[in-house]
Amino acid sequence: MDIGVCVASHINDIDYVVRAEELGYSHAWMADSQMLWSDCYATLALVADKTSRINIGTGVAVSGTRPAPVNAAGIATINALAPGRTFFGVGSGNTARRVMGLPPQRIAEFEQYLQTLVPLLAGKEAEFRYEDKSIPIKHIMPDKGFVNLADPIPLYVSGFGPKSLGLAGKYGDGAVLGITDPQAISGARHMLNEGARSVEKELDSPSNFYTTALTTMVVLDDGEEIDSNRVKAECGAMAMAAVHYTYDQFRNFGHQPPNALSGIWEDYTNLLESYPADRRHQRIHAGHNCWVVEEEEKFLTPEVLSASSIIGTRDQIIERLSDLSHAGLDQVMILPNFDTRFDVLERVAVDIIPNV
Repeated sequence: MDIGVCVASHINDIDYVVRAEELGYSHAWMADSQMLWSDCYATLALVADKTSRINIGTGVAVSGTRPAPVNAAGIATINALAPGRTFFGVGSGNTARRVMGLPPQRIAEFEQYLQTLVPLLAGKEAEFRYEDKSIPIKHIMPDKGFVNLADPIPLYVSGFGPKSLGLAGKYGDGAVLGITDPQAISGARHMLNEGARSVEKELDSPSNFYTTALTTMVVLDDGEEIDSNRVKAECGAMAMAAVHYTYDQFRNFGHQPPNALSGIWEDYTNLLESYPADRRHQRIHAGHNCWVVEEEEKFLTPEVLSASSIIGTRDQIIERLSDLSHAGLDQVMILPNFDTRFDVLERVAVDIIPNV
């Protein structure tokens, strides 16, 4: 099992990835949300310059905010700085678009995007669909170091539901998942396989298809409670980001929350609905995956915390990762709270990485 780190892209926080490399983390995924963090490509360029071994890429880039040729050129530029260790993660824009008051791309649009992206990442000509036109395009100056399309850039497609997971299996070299339950991982691999079989691909993890899941980890001290102040300070932001996502699914599609949120759901929805509807999209993701805003701290119950994060003793976490590996997961990437990120980085490196 590989352990990677997901980073809320910060142009002045490059030392965090440098330290992750020193500690043996396998991947650094730079998150892409224009109205939340620094630009992911600017941050990646600095990371590429300051590191030499860790795999680096977008975690994940958003299809609905940049046309496929723009994202392809962006990651190919990073590949010129970090050949052989650059990857490209892409998704339809759950947070990046929602904080602008927009929905993620629809599945048909996302598939069309991937159809353009895949050949471009391989340095080939692609059909770029714009309005009612289909235009043949390719990078016409790939030499002289402007970009690097010669060294492969693995494509990892983010998927949460059956259709997006099918697209990941069909077009990707791997998938980015949002689940850390072994049974759910097995179910996701079934959907990935369905997509792969539609184009006569066979997925053989990890040799030709690499799966990773976004979460975070807290290693409990002896006798420590799952909702201790330290636990909340290290993974509370991940827990609330999952609640934010669930609320978006509820208000946009009517999806009911999971049982883990039943104890907080009425109070939480009442809180958000006290904000003006025309600006509520600015409030939903406040503190997103960095910190917990004060009025949401009361929602960090043991059930909410454990629903999205891997929390346990050293031995419990190692056993959980072993179960996930047997279910077909190749990597877990962690995204701790911003203020405690170095503490989590060091603790996981000492207690977990050498044992998995």
